[in-house]
Amino acid sequence: MKWLFLAWKNLGRNRRRTLATLLLIAVAVFGLMALSGFALYTYESLKEASMREEGQVILSHPEYFQREENRPLELGLSGVKDLQQQLQADSGVRRVLARINFEGLVSNGEKSTIFMGRGVEPERFQIQGQGVQLKQGRWLSPQLDPTAFPEVLLGKRLAQSLQVEPGDGLTLLGTTTEGVLNALDVDVRGIVSTGIPEMDARLLMVHLDSAQELLVSDQVSQLGVYLYSSQQDVAYYQQLSEEYPELGVTAWHERATFYHSVRDLYNRIFGVMGVILLVMVGFAIFNTASMSVMERTRELGTLAALGTRRREILGLFVQEALLIALLGSLLGLLLAAGLSGALYFSDVQMPPPPGQTEGYPLYIYWSPLMAGLSSLAVVVFAALAAGLATLKGINKPIVEALNHV
Repeated sequence: MKWLFLAWKNLGRNRRRTLATLLLIAVAVFGLMALSGFALYTYESLKEASMREEGQVILSHPEYFQREENRPLELGLSGVKDLQQQLQADSGVRRVLARINFEGLVSNGEKSTIFMGRGVEPERFQIQGQGVQLKQGRWLSPQLDPTAFPEVLLGKRLAQSLQVEPGDGLTLLGTTTEGVLNALDVDVRGIVSTGIPEMDARLLMVHLDSAQELLVSDQVSQLGVYLYSSQQDVAYYQQLSEEYPELGVTAWHERATFYHSVRDLYNRIFGVMGVILLVMVGFAIFNTASMSVMERTRELGTLAALGTRRREILGLFVQEALLIALLGSLLGLLLAAGLSGALYFSDVQMPPPPGQTEGYPLYIYWSPLMAGLSSLAVVVFAALAAGLATLKGINKPIVEALNHV
């Protein structure tokens, strides 16, 4: 405790240098927390988007994701109503939604173009959140009206290409499961955007029953299981794999290629930047300790002459560096927490990423784990830098140290 008190008192000998080093450490910790917080927010956002797109766990034909279908629903699932009821009986399951993926032509009477269709259940839009944004009109009705034409949602660019608005009529042309052409007249219910131009140029969404009517089949492409807790996805995936070995059971992360690509890229970029910040901290502490040792060489000689052991002198300088590192880390963490809170209560928008048309809100997660790791890394670097800088000074002979000018 005596040496710690001396280390604290020594910090005031050159307050300007101590303050400059402390602020540099604070900026470094703030940078580490900001970078890691933005990365964590991005990872969590992409993870949630991937889960909401198809579900935490996906049930399909065992070969559905391995090869292309030669005809619609060639690798489809049959008897899904009973399967949905069985899965929905689990208290941890929020919803089990069926989906059909198909393709065809859509025509406004004058122009025809290819569409990428999805037969969905309307509850999907409540679960999916901001994955698909409604630009005009309304979402699909909860129940089909047997006296009206089936409803469709069009991607923004597809609607522009066909020059249609909500309320206009279209005709869908598709191939049935038997390979026969079929047509279905529909009304445009709404216009949506996924934020991806290529997707918006082809996307068309209809009621699941309408898609089955066009394809003349009661099958579906896949079942998406949405859980109340995303923390249970691994356990539930293993459970379904054991209960339904005849089906293809796929976890969300096996389909989230974009999520993994972004995560790998950010880990490399922010990892390099984090190392650079830590090296800056090490150099700052090394410089501060070196200057302090040089100015106090005669003091070190006096302490050695009075019988103070070298490791005690070394410990004194290391404790000074640790105090600066701890204070700087605390200040950096407070600044990062302030920024995180300010962004949470404000509406700062990031520009659209490459290949997308929609921006997204900027948030920075404040992670206790990252706070601890950042502070620990800074403290370790500070201790090593101070120790290296002090070794040269304490190894001088006592006479030479006492005569140092």
